Amino acid sequence: MAKLKITQIKSRIGATERQCKNLDALGLKKINASVEHDDSVIIKGMIERVKHLVKVEEVAAKAAKAE
Repeated sequence: MAKLKITQIKSRIGATERQCKNLDALGLKKINASVEHDDSVIIKGMIERVKHLVKVEEVAAKAAKAE
């Protein structure tokens, strides 16, 4: 499953309460803070609400270690 790296690039000042709650739910508290989430419909919907405040990058899935 693909992972998404989400980075907050703009301030939440002036954002609506709903947008601030979406940033909180994504785990973003400060500018330049980054989090990784699995690629899912729910996460993409949250990103869509705050797309002007964040930058999204796809992270390559790490291969399982052979023991």
